[in-house]
Amino acid sequence: MNHSDNLKRGEKGAWLSIFAYIVLAITKLYIASVGNSDALRADGLNNSTDVIASIAVLIGLKISRKPPDEVHRYGHYRAETIASLFAAFIMMFIGIQVILDTFNSLLIAEVPQPDMLTAWTAIGSALVMLFVYRYNLKLAKQIKSSSLNAAAQDNRSDALVSVGVFIGIVGAQFGIFWLDPLAGLIVGIIICKTAWDIFKDSTITLTDGFDDEQLEKIRRSISKDTDVKEVVDVKGRIHGNQALIDITILVDPNLTVAESHHITERIEYYLYEKHTITYAHIHIEPYEEKGV
Repeated sequence: MNHSDNLKRGEKGAWLSIFAYIVLAITKLYIASVGNSDALRADGLNNSTDVIASIAVLIGLKISRKPPDEVHRYGHYRAETIASLFAAFIMMFIGIQVILDTFNSLLIAEVPQPDMLTAWTAIGSALVMLFVYRYNLKLAKQIKSSSLNAAAQDNRSDALVSVGVFIGIVGAQFGIFWLDPLAGLIVGIIICKTAWDIFKDSTITLTDGFDDEQLEKIRRSISKDTDVKEVVDVKGRIHGNQALIDITILVDPNLTVAESHHITERIEYYLYEKHTITYAHIHIEPYEEKGV
């Protein structure tokens, strides 16, 4: 299955998130209005903004599937990373808003007691989002999609928000009103931490960063080839859901062009089988004995 097919599979996860968020947002806003719960109302508005983030991921996946053109010779795969970055900004905004709302609630002298229906709605929403999170996370790992992984982390954050709302509402039933702001503060911090991690990974990818440990594993794999005298350099960068690797190796200068080409084909096979790397640019240089 090629990268375009994988990205098309990823669109299913984005559509699942969009559908779930729309249904949950409408349900929460209605139940919150009849059940007198500000926390559930805020959670519903949170899901409304999540629809925008999921649409951004969907658009990023669709753009990534476009074939290379005169301007984008390597394709449009980085549109997916930009979508992850956009999702991180929305998550950070939501996290900060949750924290601010928590502090604002501490200034309110009287907090109305919400109906228990709002609590069951919140915990039911958490279970739904947990299912969506597990589905999207599994799919993101299968197709190596950064934007779908960001969407999955957003799904998990929303599940935690709903759990926090549930705890706060149940606490209000027993007069423990401080549980609501405490849960809100913890959830807000978790959302901001998740957004920061996604933002950091996205910026590293967009600035051509690559995992040093992964490069070292690739170097060791290439060094095992008996015809490779020395691995001079290995570089890598992430382009959407695929890694682009640049390699410079030294080989016997007496080899023919055809024999050298066979070495590159063998290395490409190593990289695909052991590291799932589908694109590698291998530069061959003649090996010279030291001291000669």
